[in-house]
Amino acid sequence: MSSHREAPEISKDPVADSSDLYAFVSPDRPDSVTLIANYVPLQLPSGGPNFFEFGDDVRYEIHIDNDGDGHPDVTYRFEFRTEITNQNSFLYNTGPIDSLDSKNWNRRQFYKLTRVTDGKEHVLAHKLPCPPCNVGPLSIPKYNDLVRQATFKLSTGEKVFAGQRADGFFVDLGAIFDLGTLRPFQQLHVAGKKLFKTEGEPVNAVDRMNVHSIAVQVPLSKVRRRANRYGVDDRASTIGVWTTASRQQVRVLGDRVAADAAVGPWTQVSRLGNPLFNEVIVPMSKKDLWNTLPPTEDKRFARFVEQPELAALLPVLYPGVFPNLDALNKSKKPRADLLAILLTGIPSGLIDGFTNLTGDVQADMLRLNTAIKPSSKPNQFGLLGGDLAGFPNGRRVVDDVVSIALRAVAGVTVPLVDKKFKPDAAAGAVTPGLSAADVTAPFLRDFPFLGTPYDGFNNPPAANS
Repeated sequence: MSSHREAPEISKDPVADSSDLYAFVSPDRPDSVTLIANYVPLQLPSGGPNFFEFGDDVRYEIHIDNDGDGHPDVTYRFEFRTEITNQNSFLYNTGPIDSLDSKNWNRRQFYKLTRVTDGKEHVLAHKLPCPPCNVGPLSIPKYNDLVRQATFKLSTGEKVFAGQRADGFFVDLGAIFDLGTLRPFQQLHVAGKKLFKTEGEPVNAVDRMNVHSIAVQVPLSKVRRRANRYGVDDRASTIGVWTTASRQQVRVLGDRVAADAAVGPWTQVSRLGNPLFNEVIVPMSKKDLWNTLPPTEDKRFARFVEQPELAALLPVLYPGVFPNLDALNKSKKPRADLLAILLTGIPSGLIDGFTNLTGDVQADMLRLNTAIKPSSKPNQFGLLGGDLAGFPNGRRVVDDVVSIALRAVAGVTVPLVDKKFKPDAAAGAVTPGLSAADVTAPFLRDFPFLGTPYDGFNNPPAANS
């Protein structure tokens, strides 16, 4: 979760494993949208001597659909290359790294950035450097200085960064995957009845872990489709976003790889749009297939959205707590609310002043209405908390997507499409009990927003080691 090791095969290929995707109108630059895709999940900070990095043989891409057909209209492609400075040293660095061209830094990564618009490629930069991994305070005394050096404003208007960051996701994995146990800070009571057991305080399972992020801040004019002559309307301002990782096919002759193996076509091995989609919605037998398909094929998985397994499990795991949800499940009525949230966008008229509908094509994408301005005081529950700028309208780094998803599945969003349905009292309070405050590394106020990666010397804390 959100998409860490979510499918059997991609869990064996961490450098191509997309773990989180964010898309939001930039609070530090409201005329732009920020897109962040995380890869190489669950990094322990003390990862030497071979520290984590992007794959030189992986093509990382962030796709934008601005006409609702599920096909990319704009793609930002990141391709990496590693260079070794000292061929005779086993060390990542032989002294302090005080600049991106430090001779003490032995293993450096660079990337080419390409913008693909309607199938036409435009190379924006040929050799941009990544910052090093955060080895420790002696190796890198001023890490944030290197991050600033590695953040580039391009002549084409984009701002870009690629490198290690702190994982900003928060989830109590140990509890949730122990048969859906929830460990909120406070016991929940409804009509005097205790609904959930409290098994200690929640634990953020991915805290003090790092990821590798590709991040780009793009002027809105470059991601929106052309509006009609009356200006930007809702459909013209709403975009769909997803990220993919691809590898080149290889040809095997007998028991060895062919000499020309690297020239095969690129094949998608990882995909991520909405958080938790492949993790929680797609069944185990189809997860690897889902990762290889484009969003236009997601109609094949719509039945798992209409009747999600988790919705059926909640009344079983918590007997008597979700009677209305249980009745809805037994009616076999398709969950039109979840179909809208995850596969088509929310049409106008359901939420006052809001829509992020992209059309009839069912596709798993983060849908973002870029006409909605950033919130001055973001609510962690996004749309469910009355904050139109939050998930599932795109996704910000502070959004509590696990609680939002759990509450939607539990029935909170059903009244959007069925006014007669009354959500169970517990549905609006379901939560693992975590928030952005449970992420040790503070989020940044500006690009690239995710916090400084944890260094290997101080993590885990010496007092606990």
